[in-house]
Amino acid sequence: MNITSLRPKFIKYTEPVASFFIRLGVTPNQVSLLSVLFGFSCALAYSQRYFLAGSLLLVVSAILDLVDGNVARRNHSESKFGAVLDWVADKYVDAAVILGVGFAGIPIISQFVAVPPVFDFGVVGLALAGSLINTFIKPVTYAEIGYTERVAGKIEDPLEGVGFFGRPETVLVLVLGGVTGYIWAAILLIAVCTNLSAVQRIFYLYRQYS
Repeated sequence: MNITSLRPKFIKYTEPVASFFIRLGVTPNQVSLLSVLFGFSCALAYSQRYFLAGSLLLVVSAILDLVDGNVARRNHSESKFGAVLDWVADKYVDAAVILGVGFAGIPIISQFVAVPPVFDFGVVGLALAGSLINTFIKPVTYAEIGYTERVAGKIEDPLEGVGFFGRPETVLVLVLGGVTGYIWAAILLIAVCTNLSAVQRIFYLYRQYS
């Protein structure tokens, strides 16, 4: 079980925001790009150590990530390109935000162990790699195993609920870390948990399809 499997329950709470964009004539792809804009703004804020402001911007980005699909479904304007753009936009935001923390130069493990600062950036690198690979497993699975059935405009997810730490958990931990001032702990947790979650998904696929 993970937060991703609860996505349909969260989407209904974005109805008022989706209605607002529909009245303005904003397309789903434009909402996706707006989500990227707020995500990049968060990354910039994090890099300057404005962690509270960055966390608020990240919350807006995450909400817009739910809204784009909602707008598409209500307007009956789902498209395969839109689904692809949604995936790509999410990963650009994740990478930018994690790198933003890295460029802030905050101590992560060097505050506990006498190691050069490069080790702190190494933790950021692990967090970035884990975040990307943990998600990258999904489209690879679709392509190699042959999942094509679509539900609400997106391919039915064979890994839904598999992997205890996905993108929603990553965003939540970053927001909590920024709000509480423990952004270093958030990056350390993401570095560990995203990679463990990726291994969990690989092991699941091995048992199912080896």
